[in-house]
Parts: sequence; structure tokens; C-alpha cells
Amino acid sequence: MMLNWFSNNLYFCIMSKPLTKQELHNLAMNHVGKDLEKRGFEFVAINSKLKKHPQFVCIDKNSQYFFVIVKAVILPDNPNNYDIVWMETFKKHATDKDAKVLYAGVGLGNPDGEDLPIYLNEEYLIEYNGIQVIETNLN
Repeated sequence: MMLNWFSNNLYFCIMSKPLTKQELHNLAMNHVGKDLEKRGFEFVAINSKLKKHPQFVCIDKNSQYFFVIVKAVILPDNPNNYDIVWMETFKKHATDKDAKVLYAGVGLGNPDGEDLPIYLNEEYLIEYNGIQVIETNLN
């Protein structure tokens, strides 16, 4: 919240808008997308809809396809954790398409307290440990 002087000792408040789940997901995708670019991946498809996977379909310089799953969580939840049972199903899908699976967990938080939302155009905490290669050998 910002206070601005108006006139005659009156102030008006600019209330920041908390980010929605979709906006948090998009913020996480932006961080991961930049990382993928730095690593030399070329984007074939991008899907930013919540709970639609993968978020990125990429190829590397050897024309190997990669399905990249991005998961945004609110800190202190651990962004590196994922649903192992669901991942087995997804790994089968990737194997059927001759693709490898990458996972990118992104933790986001408000620096003023973990019970506070993350606000549009304000500082935020990020925990991003990079991209994890998920072995596609089915268990």
C-alpha cells in the first residue's frame, strides 16, 4: 500500500492487487522460460493454462524434445516436491512421444511475511533451484 499526499492534508491510498493463481503461475513460467532460453532450448509450444501440462515443449541443439513442467508454490512450501504418482503417468506420455521430462519448481513469497499474498508490481521472494531432469524410465 502506498500513501500519496493529495491536498489539504488528505491522503489517498493505492492498494496493490494480490496476484491470482494464474498470475503466480505465469510469473513462475517467466522465470523458467528465461532459464530455458539461457540453456539454449528452442520453444516449440508454450501452454500457460493452470493444470495443463507440459507448460513448455522445447528442443535442444540435437533435436531432442523436452516436456517441461512448471509448478508454482507459495513459500514456505517446497517447490522441488511433486506428485510422484501423477509424474509416472506423465512420464509414460513423454516416452510415447519420444520426449524427455524436465521439472521446474518455483517457490514465491511475500518478503513481509509468509501469510501475506504476493502483490502485483511489488517485490517478492523466489526460490528456484533450476531445472530437474526426471528420468523417464517407468517404475
